[in-house]
Amino acid sequence: MVFKAIVRPAEEGGFWGEVPALPGCVSQGETQEELLENLKESAIGWLEASQDEDEL
Repeated sequence: MVFKAIVRPAEEGGFWGEVPALPGCVSQGETQEELLENLKESAIGWLEASQDEDEL
C-alpha cells in the first residue's frame, strides 16, 4: 500500500507529519528520514488496530 504523507517542520526543531487517509496517524522525528520511518511504523500500527476492530 502507498499512502500520502504530509511533512512539516516543527517549531521546536525537527519535523512532524501525518497520513491524511488514516485519521490520527501522526508522528515526529529529528530528521525527515526519521520522521518517515516513524510514520511508517505509525501507519502499520493504525492499520493493525483497524483490522482488530473489524474482527470484533
